[in-house]
Amino acid sequence: MRRALFAAAALVLCAAGCVVRPPGPELSGRLAPPASAYEIVPKDKDDDLRIFHADGRVTKGLAALEGMADADLVLWLAGNQFFAMADVIGAFQRQNPSIARVGLITLPPGLLLRAIQKGGWTYEGQDVPLQPDLYGSVDLGHLKQLRRSDKMDSYRLYLHNEMELIVAKGNPKRISVIDDLGRADVRSMLPNPVDEGIMTFYAKPVLQRHGLWDRLSGGQDCKSCQPSANTYFTAVHHREIPAAIKAGTTDVGIVWVTETRNELQVGSEVQSIRLPPEDSMVRDVGYVIGALRLAKHPASAMRYLEFLKSDEAQAAYARYGFIRATAADLSQRPIP
Repeated sequence: MRRALFAAAALVLCAAGCVVRPPGPELSGRLAPPASAYEIVPKDKDDDLRIFHADGRVTKGLAALEGMADADLVLWLAGNQFFAMADVIGAFQRQNPSIARVGLITLPPGLLLRAIQKGGWTYEGQDVPLQPDLYGSVDLGHLKQLRRSDKMDSYRLYLHNEMELIVAKGNPKRISVIDDLGRADVRSMLPNPVDEGIMTFYAKPVLQRHGLWDRLSGGQDCKSCQPSANTYFTAVHHREIPAAIKAGTTDVGIVWVTETRNELQVGSEVQSIRLPPEDSMVRDVGYVIGALRLAKHPASAMRYLEFLKSDEAQAAYARYGFIRATAADLSQRPIP
């Protein structure tokens, strides 16, 4: 009946010569491929998918993602720890040589959270069902979502960090404070508020307090987008911000202090603009981690959590500018 009504209406509304297609599959008979049920890994993120082998080898990309099913421990951690993890995991494996293969994904915590909820990833057209043993974010809000779905019940706080502004060397626009992001002559690139915890939990409230959020974002929460004339939100990582600074396509961005420090260590022509505590959020930023209730390797997960309490682990992170956690921070506690 619906098709008959559609055809009758089409004859009335359509001028001679038009082609009428009733609702349904394409005329060729071919259906569009179904969308993946898993979270999609963004393109060209091989370096964020790694397996660290006890003999020093590192497997990357799709081979690493598929190989994590056979790893001895799987970590999914907020992506800004990327540059520290070779040292951190190396120290862990030296203390725990029986854990020969450690799988690691370092993507934005919102992206990781969705992959946990969906049960895996799609990368380069391949579906990989997978769950981590440990999930780490930059705020307890993400872990609370896992508690509500009965996937996690306890956590530890294991690091601190703070935000700052990053500009080109010499600071050509003479940027000094957060309010300068609202200047008409300043182009800013900011972490996206969809996946990046630095924006979701920390930078956005600061921008709102300064009366800048609506002006910069146009009221949008989007990624890989230009929500206002002088503002662009990242596609995946705020690692994109130093690249844009160096390319001359933006003047300033909000990043973790550790991001600028890493860029300076590799010789990038950038400069940091430190912020007062109320804008850097140094008193508030806490990196949290917990084991999934159905972790495949609960014993290995517990050994890693205990390792994070060690001076060797905290020193490895501190070498990259992270702020050490206290003994009280590192105690195991229930997710509220």
